[in-house]
Amino acid sequence: TRQARTMQISTTRFGTVEIRAADIIHFPFGLLGFGGAMDWVLLADAENDSLGWLQSVTQSELALAVVSPRQFVPEYQVRIARSELTALELDDVAQAHVLVTVSAGDNGLTLNLKAPLVIHLERRLGRQVIATGEQPLQYALPGEPVQRRKAA
Repeated sequence: TRQARTMQISTTRFGTVEIRAADIIHFPFGLLGFGGAMDWVLLADAENDSLGWLQSVTQSELALAVVSPRQFVPEYQVRIARSELTALELDDVAQAHVLVTVSAGDNGLTLNLKAPLVIHLERRLGRQVIATGEQPLQYALPGEPVQRRKAA
């Protein structure tokens, strides 16, 4: 069965990872800036419970840090056109799981609240949407500026 089948994917950040085929989330429209990568898997971060990684199944170098926005912005609401969600086959909006990407900038970590990822976990379908209304592209998280390590 498809549920039980496992496969190994090669990743730049995590090495070789074994995933179940059933864990793959398909983004039929791709992600902004990563149009060719449509199949992703959500990986837990080894050191930070609130952080996840959306890892491309086909492009080993693509891994996006993601979080649930409500952990950091409790009042966060996503307003999007219903037509944007049709591809997710949601029976109920409550089935939608919302994640946002995390970026490291010069002034610390930021969340992209303008273009959240909406995922229907049961159907393994996802879509990046552009939220209507005044949502920041870079919402600064409180905390220390990120100390960047120099790559060798």
